[in-house]
Amino acid sequence: MDSKTLNVLEYPKILDRLAGFCDFSASMELARSLEPTSSFELATARLAETSEACKLLAIQGMGVGAAHDIRPQADLAARGGVLDPQALLDVKSTLIACRELKKAFEKRTEEYPRLTQTAMGLPDSHGLVDAISRILSDRGEILDSASPKLGDIRRELKVAQDRLMSRLQKYVTDSKTVSMLQEPIVTQRDGRYVIPLRSEFKGKIKAIVHDSSSSGATLFIEPLPVVEANNLLRELQLAERDEERRILAEVSHQIGEHAVELKYGVENLAALDLAFAKAKYAEELRASEPILYKDEGRRMKDEGKQSSIVNRQSSIKLLNARHPLLDPATVVPIDVDPAPGTQAIVITGPNTGGKTVSLKTVGLLAMMAQSGLHIPAQSGSELPCFHSVWADIGDEQSIEQSLSTFSGHITNIIRILKKIDNRSLVIFDELGAGTDPQEGAAIARAILSHLLESGAMTLVATHYPELKTFAHSTEHVVNASLEFDIKTLRPTYKLTLGLPGRSNALLIAQKLGLPQPIIDSARAEINPLDLRADKLLDDIRKERNRTSREREKLEKARAKLEAETRELEKRLEKIEDERRETLAKARAEGELEVAVLKRNIDSLKAQLKKASQPLQAIKAIEEKMEKMEEKVEQPVERKGNQLSVGSNQLLRLGERVTISTLNAEGVVTALGESDAEIQIGTVRMRARLSDLIRKSSGQTVDDRPQTIASHSSSIVHRQSSSPGMEVDLRGLMADDALDKMERYLEQAFLAGLPWVRIIHGKGTGRLRQAVREALRGHEYVKSFEEGGDKEGGEGVTVAKLKSG
Repeated sequence: MDSKTLNVLEYPKILDRLAGFCDFSASMELARSLEPTSSFELATARLAETSEACKLLAIQGMGVGAAHDIRPQADLAARGGVLDPQALLDVKSTLIACRELKKAFEKRTEEYPRLTQTAMGLPDSHGLVDAISRILSDRGEILDSASPKLGDIRRELKVAQDRLMSRLQKYVTDSKTVSMLQEPIVTQRDGRYVIPLRSEFKGKIKAIVHDSSSSGATLFIEPLPVVEANNLLRELQLAERDEERRILAEVSHQIGEHAVELKYGVENLAALDLAFAKAKYAEELRASEPILYKDEGRRMKDEGKQSSIVNRQSSIKLLNARHPLLDPATVVPIDVDPAPGTQAIVITGPNTGGKTVSLKTVGLLAMMAQSGLHIPAQSGSELPCFHSVWADIGDEQSIEQSLSTFSGHITNIIRILKKIDNRSLVIFDELGAGTDPQEGAAIARAILSHLLESGAMTLVATHYPELKTFAHSTEHVVNASLEFDIKTLRPTYKLTLGLPGRSNALLIAQKLGLPQPIIDSARAEINPLDLRADKLLDDIRKERNRTSREREKLEKARAKLEAETRELEKRLEKIEDERRETLAKARAEGELEVAVLKRNIDSLKAQLKKASQPLQAIKAIEEKMEKMEEKVEQPVERKGNQLSVGSNQLLRLGERVTISTLNAEGVVTALGESDAEIQIGTVRMRARLSDLIRKSSGQTVDDRPQTIASHSSSIVHRQSSSPGMEVDLRGLMADDALDKMERYLEQAFLAGLPWVRIIHGKGTGRLRQAVREALRGHEYVKSFEEGGDKEGGEGVTVAKLKSG
């Protein structure tokens, strides 16, 4: 790509912002050197990598951690240099970051293939992390355990220093010498421990003078008795320094052996961090991945002519495109979506109306896409992969080169025309400006014709009306304009394709207060056909704006309808979930009732058999029960209320009723608010009032016909009413809880319940333990187990009861 064009379009500013999202210097350097590629394969690979990074960062945060550019350290170590502790810590943190990233991507090969491929190029630690951790603390201090010799030296050093300080402290605290000292302290000069002696007492203490104060009032002396101790301390310090350097050199040598791999790994780490930076930048811009296609325009030579045109099947398609360097909150997005086959767009409009910004937006977004950056445009935007991008924008005049504005532009345009081909994007601002309007317009038309013949995709901004006519009458060229609000005398910055711009000079002058006679005189000088054309353009623009407003209303209505539809679907799903939950609960209750009834019938059969009574009386009930089981197993359907007894109709104890769900007759033995207890022979069960049908004869239990129960009343015990399927013991002391459970189990056993739920809660587990100890070997309990996840888990025990 042309470096001058990159600067004209302000592409380096894009790279500076991208570098701001990088986490270490190597990736920043890579970001600032990023250039658009003309290779379609490389450009699409870059975009795919950025999309993978966007997807990854949207799911979980990921970065390079505390990585550093350790290539200089690796080079130094390879040349035999010794790395300081901070450099070693940088190597360590970088290798840790590489190890964690590599491990993270090993499990995501299929989901993020391109990023994983880069991550697999990160270096292995080769034991370097352990080697550095063994000798250095997190603060960069060499540890005593770095080597046995260093540990011995430091122990001896501490003893020698303590002895020396102890001997010097005597001079500081002795009443004979303390008065001679400037201050009762021990300090250092040139690595030797000394005491500050007042100059008038020089010679009173035999010592070596190492330094004096600036005023000469204080001498820093080393008493002769401590010279040997100071010498020993200095020798040990030098030995410590040499051993520390040896340790650092040993680890540096290990790093030098892997210098090539480490440098290659840093390059891959920088590439990964750059991908993450692209994703972060895309998030800030609210950008999306463009659809990049290979621009393969075919030259179509006309018979008998030397010129040729390019048949483009596709063109630029940018929807809601925004300039990436302008504030997203205030910038006005533009749509650049010409008809397929369009090769040139001629933009006209007022000064400061946004023509230059529109040109730069298209050029910058094309470069960003071919650099692998997502673009600030609506998803679905399309761009060709251009072989080169060329731009001539701004004032090119130069005093030093004696070039006028026109000369500067023409010089640059000549340079561009020599290098373009049919895969180039060419952007010219104010083409032909800076000279005589008639000649400038002619040059502009000729240049535009040449660009069409070359096959280059061209965007031109101009004020010349001749170029509007040229665009209107030439195939593959389309007019475009930037709107101007006459009421506010301000540009709207909205780009409209298909319509040329108007000068609006007379209207603006009239709004600003130019006398009407002058306005009328100026209008009389204008060609009437031009005035009619302007009037027609104004009418077309108004109709187009009206259509656009209607379209926006329809889009808003459609969006609102879609939102309401989604909300309705959510509500219907919720209702359906509640319906299914209700039906499932009803089915579970039905299964329980069937189980209880079946158990009671088995018990009744056993009692009748013992009493030598015929079993035909129960067969009808068993058949009804089988039908009830079939109903429970089938999907439950809601039905209208067809039963004759409701909660507002009073029943009497002893009244004979029919249970509609079982088609069985029974006698009311107990009444509740919404249900009743019905005795069918010796079987008792609860039934909803809405399921009961009165007998028309109104018979009561006193005058009912004799049933098999009357014959066997002497040997069949009356079963107790159900105490419910669960008992709650929470909040009770263990003894009270066990008493309540014992009474409940007896009632449940007599009622013929197959199983019960005992709620004791989790807590400390003492009550649970006491309950389960009591259940173990209980006369009514067959077995017990912990409740399921939906039943309360550890806080519940489910006990299966023995049959009566």
